[in-house]
Amino acid sequence: MNMQKAWLVFKKDWLEIKRNWQVLLPIILLPLIFSVVFPIIISSVSNAPTQDVSSGDFQLLTANLPADVQALLAEMTPNQVMVYIMVLYFFAPFFLIIPVMASSVMASDSFAGERERKTIEALLATPISNSELLMGKILVSFIPAMIVTIASFAVYSTIVDIITFEIFNGILLLPNANWLIMIFGVAPVIAICSIGLTVIISAKVKGFKEAQQISVILLLPVLGLVFGQMSGLIILGPLVLAALIGILAVVDVAIIYAGVRMFQREEILAKNN
Repeated sequence: MNMQKAWLVFKKDWLEIKRNWQVLLPIILLPLIFSVVFPIIISSVSNAPTQDVSSGDFQLLTANLPADVQALLAEMTPNQVMVYIMVLYFFAPFFLIIPVMASSVMASDSFAGERERKTIEALLATPISNSELLMGKILVSFIPAMIVTIASFAVYSTIVDIITFEIFNGILLLPNANWLIMIFGVAPVIAICSIGLTVIISAKVKGFKEAQQISVILLLPVLGLVFGQMSGLIILGPLVLAALIGILAVVDVAIIYAGVRMFQREEILAKNN
């Protein structure tokens, strides 16, 4: 595979994406909501009357935390416990939605968008291999999605640390090991998985909206992680996150391999006619 040729596909597609607000708007709004609105919720909780953390699903989440974390929580006030859990655990899996959502929106535009813009025939006629073409399509979704994810994490961490600085007597809650593994380990492999599947879908359907609607299904496993951690059924600790990275890395290789094998230029051109 010639990465220079894949990079040319990336640059061509990125020029198109920058002009398309239908693609850019969702990947800007969602991270903005997560990185700004969540800290506002945390701020309101920290300033509210003493919170009850001993009932419902919140109690289950707290009970399933590691022993060292529970020992730390035992020394905190109820409000500190509430803020600590929300900052480090409750909102954490939501940030895995960002790379999936951002990458799937851009990946949906890969072949389906080319077909709508009537540029697919010229692209498929270029002297590059199928693997180089697919890699270029993956890169144009992966790189911006990861930039948005990391930037959102940085904004969220900064705002949260400012809000909680006095609450925890100068101790900065973020970044911590779990969040760093999640953002720099889980997010990339989950983004590649989403991109690979969406690019395959995009090559098979006729339009951008159709590809985007189908790719929304890919959010379901991530939402399972969100609700699992919120309810305390799953705790995204280092071991669970490492297992997710390993499993998703294997899935990524399988998807990319399958994508190259399934990719047929003649079939895509036939759909365009």
